[in-house]
Amino acid sequence: MIGKPITGKSFGGCVRYLLDKPDAKILSAEGVRIQDAKSITQDFNLQRKLRPGLGKAVGHLVLSWSKEDLPKLNDEQMVARAQEYMKKMGIANTQCLIVRHHDREHPHLHIVYNRVDNSGQTITDKNDYQRNIKACKDITLKYGYHLGEGKELVNRLALKGKESLKYELYDSIKSALKQSISWKGFESKLNAKGIAVAYKYRSGTNEVQGISFEKGTLKMKGSSVDRSFSFAQLDRQLDRNYQVKQYQEALAANRPSLADQLREAIRIDVQAEHQHSHDRGESLLDILFRSEFIPAQSDPIGDADKRRRKRKKHETEQSQGVTR
Repeated sequence: MIGKPITGKSFGGCVRYLLDKPDAKILSAEGVRIQDAKSITQDFNLQRKLRPGLGKAVGHLVLSWSKEDLPKLNDEQMVARAQEYMKKMGIANTQCLIVRHHDREHPHLHIVYNRVDNSGQTITDKNDYQRNIKACKDITLKYGYHLGEGKELVNRLALKGKESLKYELYDSIKSALKQSISWKGFESKLNAKGIAVAYKYRSGTNEVQGISFEKGTLKMKGSSVDRSFSFAQLDRQLDRNYQVKQYQEALAANRPSLADQLREAIRIDVQAEHQHSHDRGESLLDILFRSEFIPAQSDPIGDADKRRRKRKKHETEQSQGVTR
């Protein structure tokens, strides 16, 4: 399960977005009339007047599951999970509306709630990012939902504003880290993508204790982009990259040529064959290089022909009076 917390200013715009989707279905409502979008909006706006100074009174949550989880979810179960999630997020004693959409392959729902609660107090959105991660993880593990690959599965094209910039940072940092073996190289690759890097130093020292990244109007601590992007984690990964590079270079420098490898393979093979032959009393090399006379086999037909030609020559010489 994945959650996405959003805050906004307009209940009317949010409610219309939720209800105007094809096949949108209201699953649950608390403290608002559900005759139509206008009635729902009026009720939300009436309560927000208890805290007129709060600009972003609209709380909007998106809960999504993997399509593999569809057999485990019906409307009632999705409402139960949504209520459990809200409790973990500290959202209670307030108006809310839960709507299920069917415009995607994966099951998902939207929750709109009033950040001005029934007592006129503000429901905090502080640390929403961290609390959202923990709540989703707890519920996913508790009910055995499909575990996705985290940020890698997020649809970048569906993101807007701050969320879009955040994932641009994530993708750029991950790519630069994979290709770098030093901080200088890491920074250079990020700067080329329009990302500035800033370090936080321990008071009165040159010891770095934190890092942040900035692109456009967004500036975030490394650990807020992703837990693996804290300064300490990045430093360890760059050091590992450097060590791997050193090892690969040393390996390449000491690697024998193809000819050397071939000669060594032949030497080992001959040595093994030699040992095998030695066990039988005589080595293969002894057999190959020993000096030994092998008599020619007799050829009866050839020998008879030679004798015939010799006899004929002798008879000719006698008839011509040649004395041998």
